[in-house]
Amino acid sequence: MTETRTCIVAEDETILRHALVAELQRAWPSLRVVAECEDGASAVEALAEHQPDVAFLDIRMPGLTGLEVAALAAEASPKTQIVFVTAYDQYAIDAFERGAIDYLLKPVKPERLLATVERLQARDALPDAATLAALLDKLGALPNAASAVEPLTWLTASAGRETRLILVDDVAYFQADHKYTTVVTAEGEALLRTPLRELLPRLDANTFKQIHRSTIVNLKAIAGIVRDDSGRGTVRLRHRPETLTVSQPFMALFKHM
Repeated sequence: MTETRTCIVAEDETILRHALVAELQRAWPSLRVVAECEDGASAVEALAEHQPDVAFLDIRMPGLTGLEVAALAAEASPKTQIVFVTAYDQYAIDAFERGAIDYLLKPVKPERLLATVERLQARDALPDAATLAALLDKLGALPNAASAVEPLTWLTASAGRETRLILVDDVAYFQADHKYTTVVTAEGEALLRTPLRELLPRLDANTFKQIHRSTIVNLKAIAGIVRDDSGRGTVRLRHRPETLTVSQPFMALFKHM
């Protein structure tokens, strides 16, 4: 009897994601897709929840890139084999061809996917941490969609009938509020008419980090962080009384703090 394997698929373009899942079902009938994710944060959470055998990760996704998700996967789901999905051509091919982790070039061709499936099925051993680290180092030089966009400096948000101009550096954290986003500073809260997943790529990635599916925090606003027995964390802020929850998969961002 063929052993059932599990996987997640992370791709922000719905049509491409559905097409990849459909092709996977044809190429690997016994493979069970346990989660379909449209952004990096949900992919990290799916990895931690399902501990899949394989993850197909788009490189360019809102928020966390596929490379960042793979780095977090080393702790969230260390046994998961990573297959990157990329729109890049020869440069990406050169980077991916080595090592234990495979790649797929968009749009995914059935014969290329079948070769990937056969390679995964033929593996007797999972990739080790050194192999993953080496590949991530090579991929670090790939251009990122977010890096081409100048980070936001100011935000226009509403507080009741008032429209406020807020300096991004003054923001302590952002929190999802249905289709909008709550902007929290030391002085108070305001509402931004931009969803969290669209906002994150416009923020400085060195300063703002996603710590929960619904929360982005300014690292400069953090006073301290405490890890609990479940692996989750709690962030204390410098100029706000409330604390913020860090989901277990995102705790790896703070392992050196």
